[in-house]
Formats: sequence, C-alpha cells, structure tokens
Amino acid sequence: MAERWPEPVERVAAVLRDAGVDARVEEFPEGTPTAGAAAKAVGCTRDQIVKSLLFVADGVPTLALVPGDRRADETKVAAAAGKKAARVARPEEVRAATGFEPGGVAPFPLPAVPLVLMAGDLLRHELVWIGAGSERHMAGIAPPDLLRITQARIADLS
Repeated sequence: MAERWPEPVERVAAVLRDAGVDARVEEFPEGTPTAGAAAKAVGCTRDQIVKSLLFVADGVPTLALVPGDRRADETKVAAAAGKKAARVARPEEVRAATGFEPGGVAPFPLPAVPLVLMAGDLLRHELVWIGAGSERHMAGIAPPDLLRITQARIADLS
C-alpha cells in the first residue's frame, strides 16, 4: 500500500499524516541539495523553496525558514529569537538538534529545537516546498499548514 520511505523521511511523513495535512512527499533522484536545484526538480520558483536553516542563538538551537531566493541574516535571526547573537550551526549541531543530516533538514519533527522562525514572505504562496528528511526528498505544503505544524513565529529573517 504506502511506499516505504527512508527513516528520516518517514518521520516527516508521519507528522504530516498525524496533523491531517494534505501534503505530497516526493523523491527527486537527481537530488535537491540547493534551492536552485530543488526549484528545478520540483518545477517552481526559488522563492517557493523553503530553506530550513539551523542557527545557534545564545546557545539555543533555532530553526529559520526562509525562501530559497534569500539569505538568512544572523543579526535578524538573533533579534527575532530575542537573543544577542546567532550563528549558523555546525554539522554535528544540526544532527544533534534536528535528527537530520545537514542538507536534508526538514522543518519538523525537531525534538531539540525549541524555536522556529518563519519568513512572512512564504505566506504569499499557495504551496511551498520543504526538505523532507533527505537531500532527495521534498514535500509540497500550504504555508498556513507549515506555520501550524512548526508553531513558527513570523519574523523578518533576511
């Protein structure tokens, strides 16, 4: 019946199912390691790709969801998190906080990430594409559903 995803992808799919969200998880064999590659694979614009970027803000793992055509600004991430400073997490910090490999980070489930920030620009779209647990898997999701599942705080991040 349901096809079996790799374990990290199955974790993402389970959250979507449990939340009752109509989202499509798809595999792209050519890979989606960058926003540009992901947009090309999916057939959308780069601003419809959601980059899930882990920062460490005053020691607290903080996920920033930004459009694929933007760069997250560390100062703005820190301000939105209510912290003094933020830096991009190191690969081992990404694995420890998210349970995903760098390059395959999904915006959920994130057992050790207490705060998710989301760029408001993402709400302009009917559908956005998120990483779904590996460099080859993406999920199409409505931004309001993404906001609800992640319990993100809307912020200016770039």
